[in-house]
Amino acid sequence: MFAIGRHVSRLSGYAPAVPTPFDADDDIDAAAFERFCDRLIAEGATALVVCGTTGEAPTLTVPEHRKLIRIAVEVAHGRVPVIAGAGSNATSHAIDLSKDAEAAGADAILSVVPYYNKPVQAGIEAHFRAIAGSTGLSMILYDVPSRTIAGLADQTVARLAELPQVIGLKDATGDPARPMRLRPLVGTDFRLLSGDDITAFAFMAQGGDGCISVTSNVVPGLCRAVFLQCRQGSLPRAQRLSIPVARLTTALSRETNPAPLKYALSRLGMMPARVRLPLVEPTAQTKDEIEAALASVHHCYGDYLVGAASGFGDGMQAIETKPLTGSAAQNI
Repeated sequence: MFAIGRHVSRLSGYAPAVPTPFDADDDIDAAAFERFCDRLIAEGATALVVCGTTGEAPTLTVPEHRKLIRIAVEVAHGRVPVIAGAGSNATSHAIDLSKDAEAAGADAILSVVPYYNKPVQAGIEAHFRAIAGSTGLSMILYDVPSRTIAGLADQTVARLAELPQVIGLKDATGDPARPMRLRPLVGTDFRLLSGDDITAFAFMAQGGDGCISVTSNVVPGLCRAVFLQCRQGSLPRAQRLSIPVARLTTALSRETNPAPLKYALSRLGMMPARVRLPLVEPTAQTKDEIEAALASVHHCYGDYLVGAASGFGDGMQAIETKPLTGSAAQNI
């Protein structure tokens, strides 16, 4: 079987952006987080990406940030790298978060383009250089202009790639052709990772190394299969497998991440659906669409749903038997 890269400097495949489970008191549900991280690794995740947008990082306190990284590191136990979100629009705060991630045992940091401030390219580059100079951890840049307004220019990425610690880019621009433009500028070892599930298959087909993914939290094994088929040159097979992944991604994208994702995982018995304000649970219409997507995956690829193969997914029976109505029923 094709060997998926495990060390962070050779990271490939699907790495889930892990959500943070909260209990009824709005505290971190550490037990649920531990179990979920372990299941993701067992079912094909090539890294755990914690304390990012999907982990509701903007609502986490600094002690919570440290706690989640420590838990992930303990659960991973060297099986896969742990990549810690450590982004901020204040360079000094991003440096503090990076140092905390290093102290907690993370293998790398994910550092986002400064948001809200709208810096020019020179300011973005200086921001990342300052962070890289403050920590011994490997660093993955994160370009997500839909959230940051400012974006990373290709030439800025190329200059930052010259730093030994900057090993990759999470690209959430939705541009599947970007790997073809960037590869000649950054070399073959630089990790080009999609941060957009909808265009991830096309991104990898154009030379990307993998995806930091929301959808792979729900179907880690199916996402792994898509990647392996893509890398082995079986693009028609990879494309067929990517169809249910794309449909699930569409349902999970109806409202702001991670509210739809957490609802889906709650239906699979993985964690509570609770999100912290200002996020709220999905609408009834979105829930119905998620139910339909889960039922469709369950019908054709049930063993690929997270926890299903090991009996962890105690919501499976409910998904299979719950009557669907309206648009959800029409989508089956």
